[in-house]
Amino acid sequence: MAVTQNFQTLRMDYLSISSALSFYRKPAQLKGTLAELKPPLVSLQDETPLKPIVPKTTSKQRPFTVTYLINSCGLSLESAISVSDKVQFQSPERPDSVLTLLRNYGFSKTQISNLIRKRPMLLLSQPENTLLPKLEFFQSIGLSSNELARTLSSDPTLLTRSLENQIMPTYDFLKSVLLSDEKIVAALKRTTWVFLEDPSKNLMPNVNYLRESGVPQSCVSLLLTHFPEAVMQKHEPFVETVREVKEMGFDPKKSTFVLAVHALSGKGNKSIWERCYEVYKRWGWSNDDILSAFRKHPHSMMLSEKKIMKSMGYFVNEMGWASRAIAECPVVLFFSLEKRIIPRCSVFLVLLSKGLIKEGFSLTTVLLPVEKRFLERFVMRYQEEVPELLSVYQGKVKLEGL
Repeated sequence: MAVTQNFQTLRMDYLSISSALSFYRKPAQLKGTLAELKPPLVSLQDETPLKPIVPKTTSKQRPFTVTYLINSCGLSLESAISVSDKVQFQSPERPDSVLTLLRNYGFSKTQISNLIRKRPMLLLSQPENTLLPKLEFFQSIGLSSNELARTLSSDPTLLTRSLENQIMPTYDFLKSVLLSDEKIVAALKRTTWVFLEDPSKNLMPNVNYLRESGVPQSCVSLLLTHFPEAVMQKHEPFVETVREVKEMGFDPKKSTFVLAVHALSGKGNKSIWERCYEVYKRWGWSNDDILSAFRKHPHSMMLSEKKIMKSMGYFVNEMGWASRAIAECPVVLFFSLEKRIIPRCSVFLVLLSKGLIKEGFSLTTVLLPVEKRFLERFVMRYQEEVPELLSVYQGKVKLEGL
């Protein structure tokens, strides 16, 4: 009986508590709250695995090398740390001897920094045995100290090549084609790659093909001296370029033939050629006009769009010359607008306005003569009639003031 009473008492207490809770929160809300309290399920498969932390190289790990590169080679802290990944040393003797040799050969601080940043392993060279003979060789063929320092700091790869197995054999081949050290030096200053690549790979076959195609020695020498990169193309594309130039009507015995080969060699030059083609088209040139200009001056197809537009704009819009007349003498596109074209054309316009010359003068008569000849014919000759003419030529007097 007592148990029954106790049970009923507990039941009444539970109902009272439940009733009180329902007064503050509805069952649905309570259910939602309980759900919120339920811990979320976590899938370990969704977690990104932790990666091990790999410490980066710092100046503290290679203190001597980094400090030396900064203090002796002029590198920044960032560059020194980067270079120390490629070369390490614990004493200054070997690097000091390398830097001393470079300074003795005229390398500036900036040039030494550039050289070491590009080829840091050179600091561990034996300068007397490996570097000195190469420096002596290049000076012996005519490179001045300034030229040597400028060339090698720009591309120090040449100092890593064998003198006996790479540099000397290449020199011997170049000498057989160019016949003079002066031209070899010119080719080297144009690109060091002329000494870096095995000449038997592309250079020899390409030179031989030019000769077989009827190109004379003087023109082969011209191309290799001033545009060696054109002759260093892979052989098959080079052969295709030479054939294309022939099909355009160029005479292999003339210098314009090899200049055209240069203008069409490689993807970069061909892209420039196509861009120039489109620019000339915009000025009303026909296909024949463009090809005619290319035959007369192949490098007219290597000018920048800006240069073409400025010069053509002045000739056509300011001087009133026919656009297609420029195709007859494309060399005028190479002249400086500020230093040659405008000063001479200004003199021409003054003389024309005063009736001292007739309109029949062509642009070639005005622009092609050397400066001395132009001054004698168009300035000094009319000094009494137009005393200000020299000042006009020099840009000191504007046309509007006359």
